[in-house]
Amino acid sequence: MSKINVAVIGGSAAYNLLKEKVFGRVTDTPSVETPYGQVDDIKLVNHAGMKFYFLSRHGLERYAVTAPFINYRANIWAFKELGVERIVSWSGPGIINPNLDVGGFAVPDDIIDMTKSRPSTFFTKAGLGFIRMSHPFCPELRHALLYSVGRMDGNAVEKATYLCTEGPRLETPAEIRLYHSYGADLVGMTLCPEAFLARELEICYAAICYLTNYAEGLVEREFRQGVLFEGMTTGDEKKKVDQALDLMPEVMAEALKVVHSQPRDCQCKNAMLRYRKQGVITEDWRKWIDP
Repeated sequence: MSKINVAVIGGSAAYNLLKEKVFGRVTDTPSVETPYGQVDDIKLVNHAGMKFYFLSRHGLERYAVTAPFINYRANIWAFKELGVERIVSWSGPGIINPNLDVGGFAVPDDIIDMTKSRPSTFFTKAGLGFIRMSHPFCPELRHALLYSVGRMDGNAVEKATYLCTEGPRLETPAEIRLYHSYGADLVGMTLCPEAFLARELEICYAAICYLTNYAEGLVEREFRQGVLFEGMTTGDEKKKVDQALDLMPEVMAEALKVVHSQPRDCQCKNAMLRYRKQGVITEDWRKWIDP
């Protein structure tokens, strides 16, 4: 049996896709013990001829865990324990850049972290973690995702800055104006610290976003009680978002096929090389959190 070294982290509605058995053959994997808690929900998926690990970021039942309370460190550690070298994820952010369209795709190349209280590093001891972030998302995985979307007759924005907020509340109009002034194109709640933690353990990571709504204040929308986002998305926009989401399993599988047999020539795999060369850490990554 060939080694499975790729994984998908599913964002919004991933739990529904699992229930609807969209992902071909799915089997449970053993629970993974980590220094940050036990991870029980990783699945082994055989979809479209590609085997990969799969984790529904928000749990297996509806939105069981909101973004601020996801155990990001345990999730990334568990994938490393399973031998994962590359992770692709999806996220459903709102739009800040008015030139983007609801229901479209974007493969962000940069990120702004506006979270407030999430543990964002494995390295709480020994002064580790000064890692350059010229490319916070793996360029090789980004190219694979862009290629994959193209194969599905979709178009993805190739350059976009994702701004990550704390949540779970949505943003105020004033906050969106501020984030626009920062140069952000998208606003979501989940890619931080996920991307940074993956880099600390030298795992390649990139995300594809399907764009769910215009952020608060970008367009005029009547407040509607009792519906998703209280009316920020119209019925027609919701249909486009659902169509984009339906493509996610194939996009993920195709992207992983592209990179699965290719050597990792990116910088991600050597993020901690400086510390190894200095003798501060060894090749045993499990000891990095307390070297």
